[in-house]
Amino acid sequence: MVYILDLIEQGEGPSVEFKSERVRPESMAREMVALANTRGGVIVTDGKYYVRVGSTNRFATQSELLRLFQAGGTFHYDLTPVPGTGIRDLNFPKLDSYFSAYHFSFSRENDEQKQILLHNTDILHDTLETTIAGLLLFGGNPSRHLPQNGISFARFRGISINEELLDKQNIDGNLDYQVDTGVAVIKNHLVVPSRIIGVKRVDTTYRYPDKVFRELLTNAVVHRNYAITGSKIRVFIFEDRIEVISPGRLPNTVTIEKLPFGVSFASNPVIVKFMENMRYIDQLGRGLPMVCREAADHGKKVVFEEIGESFKVTLMF
Repeated sequence: MVYILDLIEQGEGPSVEFKSERVRPESMAREMVALANTRGGVIVTDGKYYVRVGSTNRFATQSELLRLFQAGGTFHYDLTPVPGTGIRDLNFPKLDSYFSAYHFSFSRENDEQKQILLHNTDILHDTLETTIAGLLLFGGNPSRHLPQNGISFARFRGISINEELLDKQNIDGNLDYQVDTGVAVIKNHLVVPSRIIGVKRVDTTYRYPDKVFRELLTNAVVHRNYAITGSKIRVFIFEDRIEVISPGRLPNTVTIEKLPFGVSFASNPVIVKFMENMRYIDQLGRGLPMVCREAADHGKKVVFEEIGESFKVTLMF
């Protein structure tokens, strides 16, 4: 009874709808469809898709349907072609470096063989445009065609976003570059108290190893929802914590409760494949559990949250 009263008190919202006993079946069905689809489920009524926006329902747009299907694992956005792109938009030296590990000399292949190789590895689409994954990993300037690409950093003096902004910068480029550069930026902004002992300077508080920051950034660039075009990954650095916020919710089979124990689900399977080959991930779901163990071993805490259409990891100092 207390639970019902709490619901009534909070009013209508994304997950609460009030109906009278005389509600028409069609209206009730529409509400059920919209509520289910907002959490990632997909249900059809009369061939139309509904989504929940605030306390109202409306037909889903094309981009919203893409997000629904991607969240459900029935569609992979990183395989879609990027309009207006082609092989000319790829970084040939980077491709040469990547394929050399597999004993291919990309630069020595003729144009036809280059095209076949790029198509067979999902870097080029059937249309001969680059795939989203191909552009993000091997594009010469991926943000030119994918403005949602990149990481936005901000460092604040205190513990609130409303306090003084000390520094702000954007990191664009390929995903591996974003991770490497992002780790360097985080380390550069962390202030760790230290004192001189003998002839050495020794940290007086615990400092997370690079692998923790690397995992958080890799997880963000690999698993974010690239169908959300209006937002980059955001990293906020405060005096007591770091927040890494990725556009997109967790996939249907993944829950907040499972993350500390390890889950493996590829919303962007092509991106995952390349980042695994480049030794950034292992697909065994061991990254976030490592972060949790590292924090717990030193009396720190990691918090996972879904907030609207985003996923946030908070690492406490």
